[in-house]
Amino acid sequence: MSVVIVSHVEKFYGNQGNITQALNDISFAVEKQEFTAVMGASGSGKTTLLNVISTIDAVSAGNIEINGNGICELRENELAEFRKKELGFIFQDFNLLDTLTLQENIALPLTLLKKRAEQIDTQVNALAEILQIQDILEKYPYQVSGGQRQRCACARAMIHDPSLILADEPTGNLDSRTGAGIMTLLREINQDTGQTILMVTHSPEAAKSSTRLITVQDGVII
Repeated sequence: MSVVIVSHVEKFYGNQGNITQALNDISFAVEKQEFTAVMGASGSGKTTLLNVISTIDAVSAGNIEINGNGICELRENELAEFRKKELGFIFQDFNLLDTLTLQENIALPLTLLKKRAEQIDTQVNALAEILQIQDILEKYPYQVSGGQRQRCACARAMIHDPSLILADEPTGNLDSRTGAGIMTLLREINQDTGQTILMVTHSPEAAKSSTRLITVQDGVII
């Protein structure tokens, strides 16, 4: 079963006389429980591809389906609901809120979905134990290491059981040892929970953890 279907997607930036084509007729699918890495150099189009799949940006042509939903046809309010329910995000700079504890950061997707407090606590504690961060839940992001912050970001991305986790250079701000640990964690998440992951990276080492590699160059899949 395909969780993501990208069909003949094109993306242009700029206006008349100064148009740049960032994506050129991109088509591929990501199957359920796959861990797919999209790799490419800076300017290759990989980040643009992630942005249109994540609904952060809109395609110029083509179509994208996620879990059977044609996201190019959704209105802005529908996209907001879709993101909350169907997508989990792991960012290079963690994107944790410094005014919230790690527990509150992880719980945020469930809070936005208006889940009951008891259910939220149960799910957060269970996931924190799996990711080995149960002893730091009451700390704030600035009180823990980069690797611990990224584990918290992984937990926040997973907590609401999304159809797809999107990881944007998840090791980009980490030293090589911590980055390797995070990639091991993502591989284990994929293998142990069956979570479908689509990761963008420029790192060959990070890409080795995936089960499938797509290489993008000059806006096309090579």
